[in-house]
Amino acid sequence: MESYTWGYIHKNPKQTKRLLGVNYEQLEQLIALGKQINQKNREEIEKTKIRINQPGSGTHPKLSQEEQIVLMLVYLRHNISFQLLGLIFQVSESTAHNIFT
Repeated sequence: MESYTWGYIHKNPKQTKRLLGVNYEQLEQLIALGKQINQKNREEIEKTKIRINQPGSGTHPKLSQEEQIVLMLVYLRHNISFQLLGLIFQVSESTAHNIFT
């Protein structure tokens, strides 16, 4: 499920600077870099992890990696509460906080 904010950014890329403080091209670069860093971190964790469950099992994230990056940028740009951030991205307050941290 795509969040309203992420869908709005795709439909109106010129508004990205006003919403997030970075232009659309910078956002795309930031997302690509974030995905690379996340993949690298996951590979490092998998090397030392003692597995009980099979890979891919467990709870899946409520927001995509792109939406998580946008959530962090919205928080940093506007400094709104995690409760309101959760409402905007259709997740709980604690999920918004965990994504940011």
